[in-house]
Amino acid sequence: MNDQHDHGALGDAEYAEFMELAAEEGFDLDDVEGAIEEAGAGPLPVLAVVGRPNVGKSTLVNRIIGRREAVVEDKPGVTRDRVTYEAEWAGRRFKVVDTGGWEQDVLGIDASVAAQAEYAIETADAVVFVVDAKVGATDTDEAVVKLLRRAGKPVVLCANKVDGQSGEADAAYLWSLGLGEPMPVSALHGRGTGDMLDAVLSVLPEAPAQTFGGAPLGGPRRIALIGRPNVGKSSLLNKVAREERVVVNELAGTTRDPVDELIELGGVTWKFVDTAGIRKRVHLQQGADYYASLRTAAAVEKAEVAVVLIDASESISVQDQRIITMAVEAGRAMVIAYNKWDTLDEERRYYLEREIETEMQQVSWAPRVNVSALTGRHMEKLVPAIETALAGWETRVPTGRLNAFLGEIVAAHPHPIRGGKQPRILFGTQAGTKPPRFVLFASGFLEHGYRRFVERRLREEFGFEGTPIHISVRVREKRGNKTAKKK
Repeated sequence: MNDQHDHGALGDAEYAEFMELAAEEGFDLDDVEGAIEEAGAGPLPVLAVVGRPNVGKSTLVNRIIGRREAVVEDKPGVTRDRVTYEAEWAGRRFKVVDTGGWEQDVLGIDASVAAQAEYAIETADAVVFVVDAKVGATDTDEAVVKLLRRAGKPVVLCANKVDGQSGEADAAYLWSLGLGEPMPVSALHGRGTGDMLDAVLSVLPEAPAQTFGGAPLGGPRRIALIGRPNVGKSSLLNKVAREERVVVNELAGTTRDPVDELIELGGVTWKFVDTAGIRKRVHLQQGADYYASLRTAAAVEKAEVAVVLIDASESISVQDQRIITMAVEAGRAMVIAYNKWDTLDEERRYYLEREIETEMQQVSWAPRVNVSALTGRHMEKLVPAIETALAGWETRVPTGRLNAFLGEIVAAHPHPIRGGKQPRILFGTQAGTKPPRFVLFASGFLEHGYRRFVERRLREEFGFEGTPIHISVRVREKRGNKTAKKK
């Protein structure tokens, strides 16, 4: 396991040969090693930020990720789609789940906060529990503490809105929650956030606790069935299981425990991570959407492959695309299933194909199946598509073969000349799988369009069907400039 950590997916001999090549080309070897380790590190540990409304969760998330991406407004309950962000502190990378996105009193505030906290805590490796130090511990806070105790995850208690000495005394009262030392913080001004993040790193594992495959000896592969509300996820799961396994509830967020179903398909047992169980009612619509995002993020984090269900009878929506983006950004294998196919007439089919060409271009690599959850049509095509996607997700190209291929690309299609210079890919390696992660070392900055071209050629040459590909580029600095730049 140690080799894996040091060399990404490269074996010892391959790694030694690669480092020799990097030295010949004048790269800083520490930087090369860092690039391989970073790309080969696999899934990042997950930190959940939980707490009741208006304690400053989104402000804290912005502070942690170092940019204003989480929407912050004075009124509680600002909806947005993203719930997971990537962050870095003291050279360590991790994911942050922000539960501050939607907090209106729909289920009664306690139930609403508890539902969000449960989703987030379930997928997290560690939790930051945010309490307003000025207000002190409320009954709702006490309810969250009970949840945290039951979950048994490491917790850092953040006493927010501490702007000076008097606030420090307020923070001290929070020892009474029994979660250890309260970290006094002002998320708004950044005061104390560094100490809090140091505390987070001390409890956050290097790698996530969730090992793919569930059981130590492989276990059943994990599939997340995702898609917007009412697209037929429950029906599909019930059809696949050949029995009523999933109850679809009227109330948003009432199915709080995602049901993991072991289902045998094509002679193989699979574990379906359920994200179904959410219906829209008009007055609950915002809430349902937010819960759906949170559940989807939770399910995707736990799964190896995402089966994205799209209602073929309706136009492909922005929400469909956001869900796809979520799975791609999480680096999961992907299959796209167009449901309700049996209801389409010729005209709708024609327009759907046009939509797929334009709207789904960015995931044209994902296997596609046209199914009907209601009638069971084409269900037998689901398993081969899932197996194809998983195979692509686990594919690794040996470094020697990759460099021969990169040499051909550079010779046949050199990078355009920019500012009198022509950047070249000098060599590269695949540092990780699940999903395939490549590090390319170049003599200059590679434009986005050229990177896309390289990805397209990689897919043509080596397959990678059903999986996103991550490509990072390191640029060689001029001689005498110690570290290579990360681009």
